[in-house]
Parts: sequence; C-alpha cells; structure tokens
Amino acid sequence: MDAIELKSDLHKLIDKVNDMSILNAIKIILNKQTLEADFWEELPLSIQESINTGIMQAENGEMKSHEEVMQKYKKWH
Repeated sequence: MDAIELKSDLHKLIDKVNDMSILNAIKIILNKQTLEADFWEELPLSIQESINTGIMQAENGEMKSHEEVMQKYKKWH
C-alpha cells in the first residue's frame, strides 16, 4: 500500500467516525506530527545553539543524573 492508498483508507475510516473524542484524538495526533516537523525552524538561533550544546554535552558524558541534581538542590525543594 502506498501513501495515496493509505490516505484514502484513512479518509474513509474517519468519515465513518461520529465519536468526537476519537475525532479530537486523531486531530491532536495529526497536528502534533505537523508541529514537530516545523518546530525546530521556528526556534530562535540562540535556543537551537543551546539545545545543540546540551546534546553534545550529553553525548560526551558531561551531565549529571536526576538523582545527583535533586540531592544537590533538595534544600530548595
């Protein structure tokens, strides 16, 4: 089955659904997929750089576990 056939099948299935909670769930899923595709480009360059820096630090092992952070800052909790 190619993408066109799959889309056609989905349209037919959705047309048969009358339950608003199911339709809203489908809408949320489809909107989430669309937003994720465009999200990165909408971030300011400084935020993209910060995220990339964090990813590189994590890949290099330059991170603390959740437990370590919680232990250090538990006095403010």
